[in-house]
Amino acid sequence: AMIFQEPMSSLNPLIQVGDQILETLLLHKDLGKKAAIDRTLELIDQVGLPTPSLLYKRYPHELSGGQQQRIMIAMGIACEPDLLIADEPTTALDVTIQKQVIELLVSLQEKYQMSLLFITHDLALVGDLADDIAVMYRGEMVETGKTAKVFADPREAYTRGLLACRPPLDKRPVRLLTVSDFVANTLPKIDYTPQPSKSTDEVILEIKGLTKTYAQKKHLFAKPELFHAVDQVDLKVRKGMRLGIVGESGCGKTTLARSIIRLIEPTDGTIIFDGLDITHLSDRDLIPVRRRIQYIFQNPYGALNPRMTIGEILIEPLIIHELGGSKEDRWEAAAKQIESVGLSRSMLQRFPHEFSGGQRQRICIARALMLNPEILVCDECVSALDVSVQAQILNLLQDIQDERGITFIFISHDLAVVKYFSEEVCVMSKGKIVERGAADEIYAHPKHIFTQRLLNAIPKGIPKGALASAPSYY
Repeated sequence: AMIFQEPMSSLNPLIQVGDQILETLLLHKDLGKKAAIDRTLELIDQVGLPTPSLLYKRYPHELSGGQQQRIMIAMGIACEPDLLIADEPTTALDVTIQKQVIELLVSLQEKYQMSLLFITHDLALVGDLADDIAVMYRGEMVETGKTAKVFADPREAYTRGLLACRPPLDKRPVRLLTVSDFVANTLPKIDYTPQPSKSTDEVILEIKGLTKTYAQKKHLFAKPELFHAVDQVDLKVRKGMRLGIVGESGCGKTTLARSIIRLIEPTDGTIIFDGLDITHLSDRDLIPVRRRIQYIFQNPYGALNPRMTIGEILIEPLIIHELGGSKEDRWEAAAKQIESVGLSRSMLQRFPHEFSGGQRQRICIARALMLNPEILVCDECVSALDVSVQAQILNLLQDIQDERGITFIFISHDLAVVKYFSEEVCVMSKGKIVERGAADEIYAHPKHIFTQRLLNAIPKGIPKGALASAPSYY
């Protein structure tokens, strides 16, 4: 069996997720309908999803990215295969669910003597999971061996680069290293003084008692029950700050972000942007507000229209908001913007499918910047990228703030990334903010039990000795 990286492309959008797992069992296992349904519910529970009977009847678009991937994992293990090929199966999962999924895969592998081929860019995860490791670069295996030996004494520059790209939890570098720093054998000098805060005392965004509820039914004739995706959240965001929001998949991070910018309507509460209450503004009145708040989505491929060229995608916001002057002026603005994110203006005539994941995310960033926003909401914008490309995108976002003073709301399930990028962190659990404070303080002295659990779930697979060839901050 195989577990794919992008669940939304693998799940049928017209079929309930439970029936998609059920289909696998009915095709390949000698089970009756009732037994297959019971096994489906058991699989949904095994991969850490709550209320299997409710999840069974949901469609893929009704689940978070992490929940979609867990449905894919349930399908992959349904028939107890001899070989399970897992292609980045935990990329979209938060660390606690990731740990549960890895433990599940390991237990199944041991129970059924199943071979596991695990493909990932997360070397810490490989260190926790794999007996042997093979490192690929440009289509070739450049280094293979026992995992512990490769980590302790990596021979190839590319392997050393992968080990060093991960944001460290104990210190905050000014910039992150990328693989090219090692492959080119030109390591830059890196200082580890604390990054100066760009924030001011002026509050640009304030949220009071924000709530978003959904009605759920356990079955057709059941009384609807309210599910609180976001529950009475209060939040103040200062101008120029980088605020991180971290939590498990399904904890309400994305719902909170989309409610803030009115992509979805909040059930209750107040949203005040730059002194203006935008909670109940009409779509027409929201237009000038949306020009000042832009959003970078988790999946860049899904966020870009496959039928439009990159140039058309970039000038579309200018057309919608009637900005930018003539057609020639708009194209020139698009060319300058694409160059500002490290791509060539010659790429404006190409289509999204012609780019890598990292390049597509740069294009999404360029589009968000076309309107010169004051707030940029980054929703898991590096979660699907390998560690080196992730480091490049984080460095790019930092450069953007240095140049433009933009306020960032940075959402992720990756605690190391959030700590590196954010000066303040909010920890969310079950729709509520359970802890908030300075990033360094929360990571050094977490107070809430949920924050402690998130930190304890971070993979510990890279021993410090594995980074001896990297700069001294490791």
